Amino acid sequence: MSIQSVLLPVFVQVGLTFFLLFWTGGVRVSSLRSGAVKMKDIALGQQAWPERPAQIARAYQNQLEIPILFYALVGFALFTNKDDLLFVIFEWLFVLLRLVHAAIHTGSNNVIRRFQAFVAGVIVLMIGWIIFAVRILTGI
Repeated sequence: MSIQSVLLPVFVQVGLTFFLLFWTGGVRVSSLRSGAVKMKDIALGQQAWPERPAQIARAYQNQLEIPILFYALVGFALFTNKDDLLFVIFEWLFVLLRLVHAAIHTGSNNVIRRFQAFVAGVIVLMIGWIIFAVRILTGI
């Protein structure tokens, strides 16, 4: 596969992460300006944010958790030339499920649906790792 094909899903995932980061900052600044939260209440990292900023911030934090395994897998697959069409399909499935997860998290925040999207993404990522490991260990 071309480097562009392999890295495009990574760029989308990174874009989602930055989008949520800036959105978090925006809603937090708005909360401070409106007086919904006071600077002294957040100065020591206390959980004083109103529900909406906390919800968006948590969606952002989620992009720094399980996706680290996605980034590692992509790097290893590129380094070992195990980045074929099947790999790219799994990449896109994972990233699409992360987009769905983030949309649910920042939208309806339906915990059951959000959890389903999360688990589906984890399963896709896990299968990708298993396929990669088998290919490396068997020399396929």
